[in-house]
Amino acid sequence: MKLTQEEFSYVKALAYSQFGIYLTDGKKSLIESRFSNIISTKGYTTFMQYFKNLEQDRSGDEMNEFINRLTTNHTYFFREEKHFDFLREELLPELLKKEASSRDLRIWSAGCSSGEEAFTLAMIIDEMLGVKKKFWDTTILATDISHRVLEKANRGLYPKEELEKISSKYAQKYFVPKGQQYEVTPDLKKEVVFRKFNLTHTFNFKKPFHIIFCRNVLIYFDKASKDNVLKKFYQSLAPGGYLFIGHSETMETSHSGFKFVRPSIYVKE
Repeated sequence: MKLTQEEFSYVKALAYSQFGIYLTDGKKSLIESRFSNIISTKGYTTFMQYFKNLEQDRSGDEMNEFINRLTTNHTYFFREEKHFDFLREELLPELLKKEASSRDLRIWSAGCSSGEEAFTLAMIIDEMLGVKKKFWDTTILATDISHRVLEKANRGLYPKEELEKISSKYAQKYFVPKGQQYEVTPDLKKEVVFRKFNLTHTFNFKKPFHIIFCRNVLIYFDKASKDNVLKKFYQSLAPGGYLFIGHSETMETSHSGFKFVRPSIYVKE
């Protein structure tokens, strides 16, 4: 089944209004390939019937399936490792001294996908604090727009190949075998709270964050949506808070209020 230009224009507007996702003309074939099967399975005769039904479904299930198919969730432990080197060697030692009296470290993994990024952060923090960890509140907020990847993140189950990307020390300390997979230990699971969240919606957080990771997410947005999300990130960070974006992403600092630290790392001035 072929996707007409009218149908593509319709789904472009839908994705943008619902999720802030901007589909370029080059994504037309991607939409066609990812949704052809569901069109036939559900008995629709055109893409337009399916797209219009998305807006009429009050349960939210159809829209959940739509965003699951629309977005790519490629991630792994210690992805873009230089970020974690900076975190371990420079940022966290400074923050742990600064917050020694409050013992409250607030980190947000925005666009967390299936949880690898958030659990990587949790492992590093646990390793650094050691026996002092029990005196700190270091619970990480991890959010994504996809219900499917959040379910996987909450399970904390990963194939053996994923653990090959981390050190044997971390693998042995923070994972236990479960069938053909490996499961994050209960103690580490407690360090991450997974929630569904749409970055285009209003941010209502009680306390500002010290660190926000939002990597390889902004590529889905056009300039207006991206600028709006970055503005909300800025407002949601404590003074001197850090924002990490993907290595392939860029950000204009002239009007954002952020100061460039190193490639893909920025601080709130």
